[in-house]
Amino acid sequence: MIDQVAAVSSRAEEVRQKLAVLRTAMTEAGARAVRLRGSDWFAWATAGGSNVVLLTAEVGVAEILVTAEEAVILTDDIELERLRNEEVPPGFTFHAAPWDQIEMRDTYVRSLADDASVLSDRPLHGELPLPAALRARRMVLSAAEQQRYRILGREAAEAMSEVLRRARPEWTEFELAGAGAEALWRRGIEPALVLTAGAERLPRYRHATPSNAVLGDRAMMVFCARRHGLYANLTRFVSFSAADKTLATAQTELMTVEATGLAAIKPGASLSSVYHALAQAYQHADRGDAMREHHQGGITGYGSREIVATATTAAELMEGMAFAFNPSFQGVKIEDTFLLGPNGLENLTVDPAWPSVTVQGRARPRWLEVLAESAPGVPGAPSAGMPGIASGVAP
Repeated sequence: MIDQVAAVSSRAEEVRQKLAVLRTAMTEAGARAVRLRGSDWFAWATAGGSNVVLLTAEVGVAEILVTAEEAVILTDDIELERLRNEEVPPGFTFHAAPWDQIEMRDTYVRSLADDASVLSDRPLHGELPLPAALRARRMVLSAAEQQRYRILGREAAEAMSEVLRRARPEWTEFELAGAGAEALWRRGIEPALVLTAGAERLPRYRHATPSNAVLGDRAMMVFCARRHGLYANLTRFVSFSAADKTLATAQTELMTVEATGLAAIKPGASLSSVYHALAQAYQHADRGDAMREHHQGGITGYGSREIVATATTAAELMEGMAFAFNPSFQGVKIEDTFLLGPNGLENLTVDPAWPSVTVQGRARPRWLEVLAESAPGVPGAPSAGMPGIASGVAP
């Protein structure tokens, strides 16, 4: 009970600080109110609360309206009690409209804003967009947000490891994706995205949405795993046959490309500088074309991709930001979620039990090798593997 009270108190203090940030931005913009519709901003402003019912929607079943005097949750009478009891910490009042009269929300907003300017993350009806400085502020995570992120990242990585250790070559991509989603839900994590690709489709598509194709001798799985509004992004591979030397070489080269990009993530640098570092690394690996075949990722946090790195993205990198870069060659890819702290990058999506290799001082995930002869549904007996791709146990 004491821990629960402390957690509520901590969230309430986080809310107080974030409302102050919103009110400062509102005052500086000469606006009367801030209206937040998106599930990303709702989670940020409520210290990890959720307005999500339909997972694929960018806006949820509640909004937030902030004025100089009030902070109000706008919702309908279907959602009111659940949100009050389970999602929203102290610091907010509620205004619920009948479910069939949602237009009453706009009337209420106009009454509080007194027809003055209203800032919004998704502006409608003459509202103004949020200032760039406020959007940048959201990407710098507080100590409490970082701690929530660490727990999410570890559990998402463990869910990934659990599923791939028991995956079988005769499974379809649908079955692998379903097992991945189940492992996330069991941990209270929303499977915002689960990509799977088996041996036949893996070399063909960078974004391989699941199909009924059989996995065959290898498979990739990708998670964008969401909890408290934060996204943990990671990619892993499993092999059910003897390691392929060509793939082993490609994976080794890709890890070197990634290491170059990660080394460029420093406070004060620009996001575009990371992109250019990756571009040079692709060229050095004689794989320049691969850079154009898929985006490289970028800043993450309350969006799976808050900002995707390009040659011209001038966003300044700061301590407290999270990053998920995903360099790839045909048939191979690597990705984890990192937090930039005072001591450099911290890998949030690491599972110590997953096989890894040290690349430029950093542990990076190898391919997991599982014997195809193992019984379906049972973790495969580990084999020795080959350098550069797979080992059934962590070194």
